[in-house]
Amino acid sequence: MTEAEHRKPQSDEARSSYDSEITSEFALPDGLAMPRTAGGEPETTSEFALPKGLDVPQPPTVEPEGSAFSTPRTYSAKDAPPAFTPPNGIPVVSLTKDVPWQDRMRTMLRMPVAERPAPEPAAKAEDESGPAVPRVLDLTLRIGELLLAGGEGAEDVEAAMFAVCRSFGLDRCEPNVTFTLLSISYQPSLVDDPVTASRTVRRRGTDYTRLAAVFQLVDDLSDPEAAMTLEEAYRRLAEIRRNRHPYPTWVLTSASGLLAGAASVLVGGDLVVFVAAMLGAMLGDRLAWLCAGRGLPEFYQFTVAAMPPAAIGIALTLADVDVKASAVITGGLFALLPGRALVAGVQDGLTGFYITASARLLEVMYFFVGIVVGVLVMLYVGVQLGAHLNPDEALSTDPRPLWQTAASMLLSLTFAVLLQQERSTVLAVTLNGGVAWCVYGAMHYTADFSPVASTAVAAGLVGLFGQLLSRFRFASALPYTTAAIGPLLPGSATYFGLLSIAQNHVDEGLVSLSKAAALAMAIAIGVNLGSEISRLFLRVGSAGKRRAAKRTRGF
Repeated sequence: MTEAEHRKPQSDEARSSYDSEITSEFALPDGLAMPRTAGGEPETTSEFALPKGLDVPQPPTVEPEGSAFSTPRTYSAKDAPPAFTPPNGIPVVSLTKDVPWQDRMRTMLRMPVAERPAPEPAAKAEDESGPAVPRVLDLTLRIGELLLAGGEGAEDVEAAMFAVCRSFGLDRCEPNVTFTLLSISYQPSLVDDPVTASRTVRRRGTDYTRLAAVFQLVDDLSDPEAAMTLEEAYRRLAEIRRNRHPYPTWVLTSASGLLAGAASVLVGGDLVVFVAAMLGAMLGDRLAWLCAGRGLPEFYQFTVAAMPPAAIGIALTLADVDVKASAVITGGLFALLPGRALVAGVQDGLTGFYITASARLLEVMYFFVGIVVGVLVMLYVGVQLGAHLNPDEALSTDPRPLWQTAASMLLSLTFAVLLQQERSTVLAVTLNGGVAWCVYGAMHYTADFSPVASTAVAAGLVGLFGQLLSRFRFASALPYTTAAIGPLLPGSATYFGLLSIAQNHVDEGLVSLSKAAALAMAIAIGVNLGSEISRLFLRVGSAGKRRAAKRTRGF
């Protein structure tokens, strides 16, 4: 066959047979003629295409998609509402360096993240890199653990944690403190994943010397001129944790006895009452240490510690010794009342940390119930044995200004020793306690003010002077305030309420216990208010005044 024959067109039958072999199953079958439009519309169309015959009028010009920062088309500058941003812009917050770091960091925590001034980056070499973020967060959590376990308020713990992170350049961090859990989250930028770490507080203790050392460490870290490295901070933190308590055990037991004796003098006791209350408190302290060594919870430790002073007071009454047994029992209660935890709990509630405040106040309630159980057991035994304990003895207390002032100062001194304070702070807190009792005595005994109002004013002065002393030392305010409120604790109201309940006078007992609760709240609120007043009239390192949460007006 020649080349011309290969080029000849094939017959229709042969062409049809050839097409059937290569045609897809989606091809049009023979005999199905589809009308085609003049414009050549494609056979396959999208499901979002506009059907034929549906004509939607289009605007002459389509408005382009605008940015979130562009002015809307309907905006009119003439009829615009008042702008949220001031016309001169948001003022830059300037943190002065001559104020305590607590105020500077508290100012940072109380403003939104977008308004916090970022720290100025330090010039570094090309091959120099900062410390690892997880190690900085671990150091921050360890410092916060020591502060929270030592009784510091939740807001001050968060401020310390923020100061540590900021000293290493981690400004986008958010600390969170509850009663037993500390957590912190750091996000380098809006597009990076956050790094979160947490730590649990397993054990608490009262060692204000360690607390002051931790505050000094945070102060050194916040000082840009110190330039402390992460390894040096870890070394100092390890030394703080290894340090022993400044006072031995026998000193603490003697201080507990002297505190009870001084408290008995405040409520009208004499030398015999002083010695009896001191012996009862020392015996109760040793029994509590024995229970702690056997692993018993603190509830039972408080219960056991409250029994010896009550037992000695009942024994003196049964022996017909001419002493005020109520003063002996009241003095023993002073050494057990959890004033430190009460002040910290109310302070957390006033500053907005309601979960931590609820947990602290619940802890105070358990301790108080333990004291109530221990005293009520002994009072019930004494009533059954025929001991004549008179609740009306509370009305026969004559003011003795010199003796009571000296007793209040001794009480504050011994309370400071029990809190393991530094020796350099003992004298200041002793004078603060004496001033507090003088103010209370002048208002209550001389001017006939109510005990609640007198207690609140005296506690306010304690908080004010304590905050001023802490600012002078650039330290925590707790060592200057906690021991000074010792003479104001409601020991006598607590005892007489329990005595009335033991004698089946429940109504009178509840009234006296309500008075004790009111006095305790007056102490806590007065201390916190005095601290806030001192910050109000002193520079706090912010532009204007320190920000706080706005009132919700009930919703």
